[in-house]
Amino acid sequence: MIIGWHIGIDEVGRGPIAGPVTIGIFAVEKKSLKEKKVKDMLLHVKDSKQLTEKQREILFQDINNLTRKRKDIIYRTVSIPASEIDRRGIAPCIRTAIARGLSQSKISPSSAQVFLDGGLKAPDRFAKQETIIKGDQLNSLISAASIVAKVTRDRYMVRMEKIFPGYGFSQHKGYGTKMHYRNIAKQGLSELHRATWIK
Repeated sequence: MIIGWHIGIDEVGRGPIAGPVTIGIFAVEKKSLKEKKVKDMLLHVKDSKQLTEKQREILFQDINNLTRKRKDIIYRTVSIPASEIDRRGIAPCIRTAIARGLSQSKISPSSAQVFLDGGLKAPDRFAKQETIIKGDQLNSLISAASIVAKVTRDRYMVRMEKIFPGYGFSQHKGYGTKMHYRNIAKQGLSELHRATWIK
């Protein structure tokens, strides 16, 4: 089996009480991993949780700039909405998002080495896959996937503030803060909320 691509996968939004769960996929052709531009960019990525919002935005822009005119580096994000999380549960939704993202990448499973964070798993057709505990801290490809997923989801939640005002989505991004629960008590639930998660 010839491995042509290395792929990092991470998810964000597992814990919030509102908004989607989002997975990020960051893939680089194996031969390009030795290129200075790619090595320099990956040297600076870290787990998105360890970065400020501004740092994530800068790195996301760096990733965009690097991938814009190249076919040897790609990223994808897939989000599953709250309504589907309520209906199916979070774990099946994450599995669906990973499968969908890998399908969109159009990378042959036989040519891919996949690295996943935590307890994530790729579809069985990706025979070469490795789940890494704290992978978002230990593997730069997973870290890059974490950043694209986090920035994509955060930007979405900021946009939702205008559609569903009064909840503070642009501040807490859907997490169950005291302020968020106070606003739910005042306004009731929106269609962005995971109703089955809220007591």
